[in-house]
Amino acid sequence: MARGLSRRAVLGGAAGGAALLTVGAGSVAAAGWSREPYVPLAVGGGGGPAGTDRVHVLKIGPDAAHTVLVMVPGMFGAANDFRLAARHLVETVPGVQVWAFDRREENLADRSGFHTADPAAYYLDGHYRSQDPADSAFVAGWGLARTLEDLRVVVRAAGRGGRRVVLGGHSWGATTAMAYAAWDFAGRPGHRDVSALVLVDGGVRGAFDGTGEPVGNSPEQVKERLAAIEGGAVFDMTLSAVGLGDRAESTQIWYQLAGWYAHRDPGGASVLQPRVPDALRPPVPVTNAGLLGTLVDAGFGWPNDISVHSGHLADSGEVRGWVDEGITPLGRVAAAYAGGPEPAVWEWYWPARLSVDLDVTDVYADTDLTRSLGLRLRHAAGLDIPLYAFQTSYAKGTIVSAARAVVANSRIPYASYETDNGMNHLDPLFAAPRDNTFIRTLAPFLRALLA
Repeated sequence: MARGLSRRAVLGGAAGGAALLTVGAGSVAAAGWSREPYVPLAVGGGGGPAGTDRVHVLKIGPDAAHTVLVMVPGMFGAANDFRLAARHLVETVPGVQVWAFDRREENLADRSGFHTADPAAYYLDGHYRSQDPADSAFVAGWGLARTLEDLRVVVRAAGRGGRRVVLGGHSWGATTAMAYAAWDFAGRPGHRDVSALVLVDGGVRGAFDGTGEPVGNSPEQVKERLAAIEGGAVFDMTLSAVGLGDRAESTQIWYQLAGWYAHRDPGGASVLQPRVPDALRPPVPVTNAGLLGTLVDAGFGWPNDISVHSGHLADSGEVRGWVDEGITPLGRVAAAYAGGPEPAVWEWYWPARLSVDLDVTDVYADTDLTRSLGLRLRHAAGLDIPLYAFQTSYAKGTIVSAARAVVANSRIPYASYETDNGMNHLDPLFAAPRDNTFIRTLAPFLRALLA
């Protein structure tokens, strides 16, 4: 199994599952909503191809809600990260709608193969349209400033009609939300646009220190990384360490394929196993569900940031299936990874410049280095809205300690700090509600805001 991935290996995830994917027609109708539209919003020019000057939001919950929770996925994550967690929240906290944000990079992905009967042939035999780094110099400009300008379009749309907006995110999505709050938008602090912040296993001020992977934000490191981007390395290649391919999108395609087949035919012999690279191929025949399980379950040795607690391969059988024993049933992962196929849970083309900017944002202050990168982090001390922070075992306690540091150095009136060390980094997004401490503790925080 691939090891030694940094905290940037996968800072996103999904929420899915056969049992909850449809929620139940009766409960949905009773809640006053039945659709989950995936809506494009026009944003400012970014120099990319036609169709890329837009972002999308996945809307879950009633349009009549007076509070909108806007959630930002983490690195390599996309809007479908939050679907099922959002469904549970809007059912248990009346008056809330959730908007899951997809960055403009999602427009670069060719997901058309997932509308065919055999997506493996489309993607693994090279028929899909890949985004060539050599033709993508425009991505060098897609850093945090561009992302936050895009996100502000979403926040303002969510707040129309006087609605309250809560801004949050998972992992580097939480870092993005914190950057938004401290950002100077032409003299207006970003936190003036929102009523509260929700941080899920991420943040600033050393939030990721406990992972053992320090951020690369020294002036020397930043200079070197910017030079590489200028030289054409515009996409972050961290996920290539998994061993499923050497293109920016290779691993993400494999994971979505594994989810697609596991969702549609979990008990069938794995379609992908014969094509899995030798180092990752299970030594015994497995089902489609069994292969997905080997790619995502912590029991197979995957790093904390790309794994969940699901179960194990069956102990016997001509073709080994999957046995659920953990807090995150594999069916939930399969349904989420399969996608719609849009929205998906994996962003294929993460900009290397965005990685640089988010690392530098960790200081959460207006410094010479942040200013040199155009990071307008001028209003951290003025934060005066409530904050919720949730941590898993991933960073060994530094998510909450960093959040406390933010609160101590600001005007935040109150904060809620929650921990579940029985979870890995992606479990809050996947786990069944009955076992999901994140969902259970966020709900009362939101109710208090609505009171």
